[in-house]
Amino acid sequence: MTDQTKPSYESQDPLKVQLPPIDAGKATKMAMGNPELLKAAYALNENRLEIAEPILKNHLKRDPFDVAAIRMLAELAARIGRLKDAETLLERAIELSPNFVAARSNLASIQYRQNKIEQALKTLTGLHEQDPDHMGAKNLKAAALSRLGDFDEALALYKDVLSHSPKQPKVWMSYGHLLKTVGRTKDGINAYRKAITHKPQLGEVWWSLANLKTFRFSEDDLKTMQSALKSSNLEIADRFHLEFALGKAYEDQKDYETSFAHYVRANELRKSELNYDFHDTVDLVDESNRFFTKEFFNQVAGLGCEAPDPIFIVGMPRSGSTLIEQILSSHSLVEGTSELSDIPNLAKRHLNYPQRFKDTLPEKWRQWGQDYIARTRIQRKTDKPIFIDKLPNNWAFIGFIHSILPNAIIVDARRHPMACCFSNYKQHFAKGQAFAYDLSDMGHYYREYVRHMAHMDKVLPGRIHRVIHEDLIDAPEDHIRALLTACGLPFEKECLNFHETKRAVRTPSSEQVRKPINDEGTKVWKGYESYLGPLKAALGSVLDTYPLSPPDSDHGNI
Repeated sequence: MTDQTKPSYESQDPLKVQLPPIDAGKATKMAMGNPELLKAAYALNENRLEIAEPILKNHLKRDPFDVAAIRMLAELAARIGRLKDAETLLERAIELSPNFVAARSNLASIQYRQNKIEQALKTLTGLHEQDPDHMGAKNLKAAALSRLGDFDEALALYKDVLSHSPKQPKVWMSYGHLLKTVGRTKDGINAYRKAITHKPQLGEVWWSLANLKTFRFSEDDLKTMQSALKSSNLEIADRFHLEFALGKAYEDQKDYETSFAHYVRANELRKSELNYDFHDTVDLVDESNRFFTKEFFNQVAGLGCEAPDPIFIVGMPRSGSTLIEQILSSHSLVEGTSELSDIPNLAKRHLNYPQRFKDTLPEKWRQWGQDYIARTRIQRKTDKPIFIDKLPNNWAFIGFIHSILPNAIIVDARRHPMACCFSNYKQHFAKGQAFAYDLSDMGHYYREYVRHMAHMDKVLPGRIHRVIHEDLIDAPEDHIRALLTACGLPFEKECLNFHETKRAVRTPSSEQVRKPINDEGTKVWKGYESYLGPLKAALGSVLDTYPLSPPDSDHGNI
């Protein structure tokens, strides 16, 4: 779609006049009998939004109470990423026609996509009252409950959906994801197998099996995946998931040449869908290092929220952060939650981070800290006083975290750059981490992470506790004791036996942290070393000086 044909949809709400509820069924039939709206519907079906948009807008100027047209315009808004506009339109459709089940279902989905989980559940409750057997609503509710950690109810809902609709491969896959999360790995594998039975070309299922890390594919599995790759109508997401899975399958066979070829194709396909420029990360670090100085922190000292509740585990993905989380979550005073997006959302609520804080009113720092504590409370399922936020990318917001929550604990999980970066290159992430699909981008991103952390160590000496992954593996008790001390926690032997802790783990390392500490995977990258020249070049002196920061850590070597 060119700039000239891209829809210019803007948030408007000309539908303010209150009317008695409209019968949704009658309204929909009337709308679909309208040739103009039929044309818009066909255009939406073909994703020709530039045709559908003016038809719908003009129609609603003439008839602003046509709920079917409002719902269609909401769908258009959602497709171009204007989720808030879509939400407003759907709310208006339901206001006009409370019995409009399809609009209520769409609204719940839009709220879920915006991470408005509580609102989505409220909408789904209303939908259930209207249509108790709405399987799509039950499936979405299960996903929403999973996000909030209500795993038992979510599992029950998935079972209910599958008992009525057993030939739904994506539902079987979601069920498998949740079973894996709660530690029922064997049942999860069975669910994934069910999904494959119904749709062998569903690449995400094959990747989900590979992503267990401990699973091994059979020769029949390899043949089925290779056959699926030859399908002429295979979607790009299925293709790159299959390529990632085959990369892992051949890695397990130590056929590194074939494995790497699959990883390259997987990453090239995934990168083609994204828009990442590592210079943006360089700019963010440059700006953050200039803004967050000793003088700045002296100015905001004492202004933040004093709550000591959070432990932030930051760093690169695949750096051992889940292991640290599992160790800490084994403590009687600590609750593990998830990778929470609240800090980035608060820090970048408006553009121009971090400069927008330059003239911030003093009371704002405390308010933001209180907002964070309030926003994350829904993720806390126990009365334990401490909880963990394990979003790795929070390394870029250390200055913001310290300013709004000066008593929070910050732990930097650091792993050897080659092992860490290649582990990311082998990994498909459900969302985010756009830097991870190119070896050079990866090396630059790791370098910028180290550069910023070195700056924070300089301006906030002793503020960040660093755990070197290889040291933790070599001498676990010493480093676990040091970690607990840094977090202000008394030693508990359960933290040494973290692999026995029964808790849900949502990250790719879920199966690995349910085993005792071992050095499996620390040297896997060496089998691929001859292919990793671009990564080494991008890492530069960070690789030579690990685990210390290089002397030029204040200056990017791009």
